[in-house]
Amino acid sequence: MRVLVIKTSSLGDVIHTLPALTDAAQALPDVTFDWVVEEGFADIPALHSHVDKVIPVAIRRWRKNLLKSLRSGEWQNFKKAIGEEQYSAVIDAQGLLKSAWLTRYTHGPLFGFANESAKEPLASQFYHHKVNVPKDQHAVERTRQLFAKSLGYDIPHKVGRSGIDISVLPAPETDKPYLMFFHGTTWDTKHWPEFYWKALAQKVNEEGYRVMLPWGNEAEKARAERIAASGGSDASIDCNSDICVMPKTGLTGIAGWIAQAKGVVAVDTGLAHLSAALDVPTVSLYGSTDPGLSGAYGKNQIHLYANYDCAPCMKRDCEYAGPKVKNQLDIARGEYVDPPCFSSIMPNAVFDALKQQIFEV
Repeated sequence: MRVLVIKTSSLGDVIHTLPALTDAAQALPDVTFDWVVEEGFADIPALHSHVDKVIPVAIRRWRKNLLKSLRSGEWQNFKKAIGEEQYSAVIDAQGLLKSAWLTRYTHGPLFGFANESAKEPLASQFYHHKVNVPKDQHAVERTRQLFAKSLGYDIPHKVGRSGIDISVLPAPETDKPYLMFFHGTTWDTKHWPEFYWKALAQKVNEEGYRVMLPWGNEAEKARAERIAASGGSDASIDCNSDICVMPKTGLTGIAGWIAQAKGVVAVDTGLAHLSAALDVPTVSLYGSTDPGLSGAYGKNQIHLYANYDCAPCMKRDCEYAGPKVKNQLDIARGEYVDPPCFSSIMPNAVFDALKQQIFEV
């Protein structure tokens, strides 16, 4: 039984789909999956032992220059790749028009969210079989139910498992136990204050752990270097320091580092979902966003919520105009936190959560 999965992006959404494949593989021992995914996230499906073929798509890049993409032959090659197989089922796990459109080039019965369940209701018009899944639950559970109803099995009554084969991940070379700080994210309102990261890094170092700082762009690299410099580390990439600015690496490489970490502290970002999928103890920080429907999912997870009247606002830009409150750390620094909701999640609280997860185990 060969099934095609269409879940193109984002990183967190792709990771949230993995437990559904694990459920299906347990219920249907002969099932094999192919997966259509954005080229930048292609490493992730390949980590699941029941994924046979990953078919990269480049919608994000192609739509920037549609004519060039057509002339290059990339679009034609992609259509050929997803049209080669006769599938037992094609499951659009995204529920968007862009993902539903891709099903037109596949061969096999099409399954997807029903009109009232899909993120974009018009997407359901493309499917042969429309599956009704309640929206008021975590994305992982919604996807598990979509697969179970599409392929005809009962969902196990337990926390979903990612099915990532840790043995295939590259093992990092390090002389000291470490924690990872995922400080980079896309929205300004999801950034925990930089000087909070610095204070937390100092506390972690005092416990005998190194702090590892990955980065994905130049702004994140510069932030990582400033955090490292606060602990006396050279701003250059040096993984023998107490606070290490990591070399840039792909998703498989970063997964290898995460898998061996003693713990993770993360803002609302895709790498937080990867650490959760690897069952690494993680403390996730939420200000403007709500983890209830799409937060880090799995074992060993602690979510810290901003305690502020406006949180969670679910907005990319902070519009709060009410009175701001300074905590002790802000008073010592002499300025307000931006966004103000994160003044309610201080480094001491994050450190205490880490102690529950790691230091006191």
